Amino acid sequence: MDRLTSMAVFVRVAECGSFAAAATALGLSSQMVGKHVRFLEERMGVRLISRTTRRQSLTEVGRAFCERCRLVLAEAETADALVEDLRAAPRGRLRVNAPFSFGACDLVPMMARYLRQHPEVSIELTLNDRVVDLVNEGCDAVIRIGPLADSTLMARRLAPYRLVASASPAYLAERGTPERPEDLARHECLGFAYWTPRNEWHFTDAEGLHAVRIRGRLSINGGQALRVAAIEGLGITMQPEGMVREDFAAGRLVRVLPGYEAPSRPVSLLFAPDRQPTPKLRSFIDAVAAAFG
Repeated sequence: MDRLTSMAVFVRVAECGSFAAAATALGLSSQMVGKHVRFLEERMGVRLISRTTRRQSLTEVGRAFCERCRLVLAEAETADALVEDLRAAPRGRLRVNAPFSFGACDLVPMMARYLRQHPEVSIELTLNDRVVDLVNEGCDAVIRIGPLADSTLMARRLAPYRLVASASPAYLAERGTPERPEDLARHECLGFAYWTPRNEWHFTDAEGLHAVRIRGRLSINGGQALRVAAIEGLGITMQPEGMVREDFAAGRLVRVLPGYEAPSRPVSLLFAPDRQPTPKLRSFIDAVAAAFG
């Protein structure tokens, strides 16, 4: 039998003075009330209620136990109320992981808006470009860019991660501006170390797909570092639109091959399967979907 339920029945018997009165108050049979009391007595090996044909009264142990039961039941109700309160409004800490470039350029501005809307939520954001194990590393949500492997995790698809090719005005003045993707074979192209294949870029136009073998003396495993290298005139880079948008506006970088579409990569928000996610996680998922869906 459920221990807390039996304790609640016992307290009601003590308050009502008899099994019959407690049964009426609880909507149970007298036999079921008696079973709950006997369960507690047998579990602890003591008599809680003295029973005679005329009256029932608490033993000395029963009186002490009844007071403790009231405290335990009150604490249980407080715990239930706390859980309900936590489920009602977003609060608490969220642990989120995302790739460096997407996290720094796109996710952080969105998080600033989210945190202003939910002042009782805090976020611990980690940025790296490796595949993070959401469950083992204790994350609530993970942003992944690229195809997803089969998994038991829940996935929310977001808008594709669009890339653009760009270079500094100084580089283009020195080396010339490529007119077609095939022209990149004669240029210094800055490689991202985690891309596969690392030495091939893809573009599309009305004629179809252009797969270009690129070369370059510099390869980096971070998008921001590649952006800085391009600004310094070291070559042509392929970066997310969000990362270089301000550089285009300021003239630090110039888009190359504007008539061709660079590849886009799928973006997903992953979280553990839970039929009833907490308000903080549910509100964060909705906010990410609204910003990047």
